[in-house]
Amino acid sequence: MYAPNVPQMHVIDHTKGQPAESEKRNAFIESARIARGKIAELSELKSKDFDAVIFPGGFGAAKNLCTFAVDGKDCKVNKDVERILNEFHKEGKPIGLCCISPVLAAKVLKGTEVTVGHEQAEGGKWPYCETAEAIKALGAKHCVKEVTEAHVDTKNKVVTTPAFMCETGLHHIFDGIGIMVHNVLKLTRK
Repeated sequence: MYAPNVPQMHVIDHTKGQPAESEKRNAFIESARIARGKIAELSELKSKDFDAVIFPGGFGAAKNLCTFAVDGKDCKVNKDVERILNEFHKEGKPIGLCCISPVLAAKVLKGTEVTVGHEQAEGGKWPYCETAEAIKALGAKHCVKEVTEAHVDTKNKVVTTPAFMCETGLHHIFDGIGIMVHNVLKLTRK
């Protein structure tokens, strides 16, 4: 596992769903806590050392791996994230992204096909559906998929799934992420 060594944009108090204004954290240190210390800095990741790469989602990806949370379609992508996406793409190695992180591929890999789920809110089931329009504005193609599905862009070897872009049971999100991982591994041809 790898993470950028950057300050987090926000620290969220998840009991309240609000930023903890007085708290500051580092994305690398927080990632090391979650990974139980088995982590390296994102700047050290080299595509030559791996068969594929998978970017997790979550709002942190839109705040700490890029500026999408603040800037939308005008976002900037962390330089290491951009380098990694370009390296894996150039070498024809699969890239997996879930939840909000497909915006990274949409921004960096012009013309790629990705999914963040549906393009309509459908009574609140897809509360972040406007992300699909931002993906199109970034020059990518958005493909409508269910939370239990993944979209495979075979030309670019990019595999995406909606995950938490949908308000649903965790088991459905788990299934979709599993399908995304399975398809990434399948594209490695190993």
